Formats: sequence, structure tokens, C-alpha cells
Amino acid sequence: MNSTTFNCPTCSQPLVLPPTFVGPQIQCPSCQTVISMPNTPQAMALTPMATQPLAPTTEAAVVSMAPPATVMDEQIEKSIGRMSIETTEHTGEMTATRELFLKLTEQVSKIFVGQDELVLGTLVSLFSSGHVLIESVPGLGKTLFVRVLGHALGCDFGRIQFTADLMPSDVTGAPVFNMKTQEFKFHPGPVFTQLLLADEINRAPAKTHAALLEIMQEHRVTVDGTSYPIAPPFVVIATQNPVEQEGTYNLPEAQLDRFMMKLIVNYPSASQEASILKMHSRQESISERLQTEIETVTTPEEINAAIKQNGEVIIDDALVDYINRIVRITRNWPQIYMGASPRAGLALMQGARTLAAFQGRDYAIPDDVVQITLPVLRHRVILTAEAEVEGQEVDQILADMIRTVEVPRI
Repeated sequence: MNSTTFNCPTCSQPLVLPPTFVGPQIQCPSCQTVISMPNTPQAMALTPMATQPLAPTTEAAVVSMAPPATVMDEQIEKSIGRMSIETTEHTGEMTATRELFLKLTEQVSKIFVGQDELVLGTLVSLFSSGHVLIESVPGLGKTLFVRVLGHALGCDFGRIQFTADLMPSDVTGAPVFNMKTQEFKFHPGPVFTQLLLADEINRAPAKTHAALLEIMQEHRVTVDGTSYPIAPPFVVIATQNPVEQEGTYNLPEAQLDRFMMKLIVNYPSASQEASILKMHSRQESISERLQTEIETVTTPEEINAAIKQNGEVIIDDALVDYINRIVRITRNWPQIYMGASPRAGLALMQGARTLAAFQGRDYAIPDDVVQITLPVLRHRVILTAEAEVEGQEVDQILADMIRTVEVPRI
């Protein structure tokens, strides 16, 4: 039996029913109209019902939207899941931001080989005042990358090695009694820095993760009723091993949502791995190489100025609507149990601005949004139980979803 294809009677969105579908109703993922299904394949005159909450069923979860042929052009299609910087014409003062980006990538490449998407995604988050979650198996250079980046940025660098017995006060700091003055004095923790490496963050329990919530959102620490601000720029770069690794925990959804991007680090290519072997097999100290080979090309003040300037990149109203539709469709997609929050839309908008500035433009385009959609959304959505049982990948589901959203012509 073949799949059945028809259009939603309300919004004309193409829908596809697998041959295994059974059930009296479906809900259009685009307009949320509840559609009464025919009893036979020949009875295709569908009648829209009053829009109302549809009880979740396993049958409705298998309905998928067929991507319209005119939704995406070839260039936008290639950008899904692929972050890249291409040489474009420089415009106005944004050239300074692009030059700063090129200087940073040049310094990082002296010691850190490959992983261009990791480098680009981290810099986009940094210059958007966002935080980054990096996931990979051990040994792919996550910690080395952060150390190299911190030296090139010229920012204060702090590191916390998360373990199962790490306490919240080990992160934020705590009052210490001074025997000489007979008073308690606050002793700042390692979070009082500018570039914080939270290494293997998913090896600590939930109570320790909770200590980071206020820090990541409001850039301050509250202890005993007193708030202590953290000077900008401040970015948390957290690394984690896959949950399947022994001794790891799932991060709370509230904390995941505070990371602007989740970047996946894959194994290097054969040529990149050969370069790594040649570069790091001479038994040289990484600390010495950082001092001798990596130049500091910027200052915290320049970073703050670039962040402010990136916020002035123009975003057309049509592009705002495009971002809004991408975020909202995650809340009604059949394979997604919990969709993205409004914070995801803010991350897409600011990330698109920064990516445009890196390319030398003072305006954002749909391609800027599409390039960062997967890193911004992959950790903010939760798949349905059926999708997880079937082994579906969140990136593939999001990619299929993005293809159904019409791209504005700007």
C-alpha cells in the first residue's frame, strides 16, 4: 500500500500519510487544524473541524508534512547543518568585526586543527553574548580549543572540572571567616572570570548545575542575599561527553535552554588527523606553545564594542517572521514532544546578526538563520517517545522541519 498525499483544506499545506496510518483524526502541523480522516482512501473530501486540542496519539505522530517544492532554493538547502564563512563584500564599519574574526581563526588554527564549525559556532556565540555547549567523545581537543581561544582573546580564563562531588559553593564562592577581623568575607569562586571552561559539565549532579543558572542568565552571583556582578564579556563554554558514557547525567532543561548553541564535535578527517599527529607528537608543553605561538589579538573592551556593534545589524521584518515561524513550528511538529522557547528565537536573531557581521555585512539574510538553526535548536527540543524508539535523529527531524518553512525573499 502506498502513502497517501493530500493538502490541508485550511492552509493547503501538503501532508503525507504513511500506509501504516490508522485513526480518525490528524492535526495539521502548519495551521493546527484538526482534520477528520476518511474511512476509505477514495473519500478524500476532508472537512476541517473546529480547532481544539487534539489528544496525543501514536497514530498522529506518524503524520509528516511534505516539503513544498518552492520553499527553499538550492543555496539555502545546502546551508542546513553547515556553518561556513564565505568571502563577501565588506560594508561600512562591519569590516572591523570581520577582520577581528579572521585574526582569531588564524591564531586558533596554529595549534588547533580542523573543526571549523566548532570554531565558528563558538565565536558566533561569544560575540552574541551567548554560551556554548560542546559535546563529543573524549580526546577530540575540546579543552585544548578553549585554552587556545582564551589566550588569543586576551580575556581572563577560568576552569572548573566538574565531578560527582562538586558543590555549588565550589563554583560560586562562599563567605570565609576572617579570624583577624572577626568577620565573614566573600571569597569569589572560579566563575568570576571572563572565559569560563566548564569541563565535563554533565558529570556533576543537578544541585551543582543549578548554581550556574543565575550566572549564565544575569551575569551575577547571589550569596547570602548579596549580589556580586561578573564583568563582561562573560561566556561559559561547557564540554560534555555523550550521555551513554559512564558516570554522566542529563543536564536540566532549564540549563540547556541557557546555552545559545550546542555544537557536536566529530572525528577529524584522515588528513586532519595526520596533521594532528605531526603537530602534537614532539612532546612539547602546550602551555609553552600558547605563550610562544599564539598572539593576543584583541582585548575585552574591543570584544564588548564588537558585541554592541553586532546588535545594530539590520534584520528585515520578513526575516523576523521567518525566525518566528521556525521556532513556533517546533511546538507542533509530530515527532517533537516539547518545542523551543522564545529564547531560541532571540538566539537565532542575534546569531544571524553576528554571522552577518563576520561576513562583512550590516544586514542579515535567510542563509544566516539557516546555518545556525540546528546548533541553536537541537538541545532545546525533546523528541516524542515514538521517535526515540524508532531511532530518529534530532538533527534530521529539524532539517526536515526547516525545509517546510517558506523562505522570505529579501
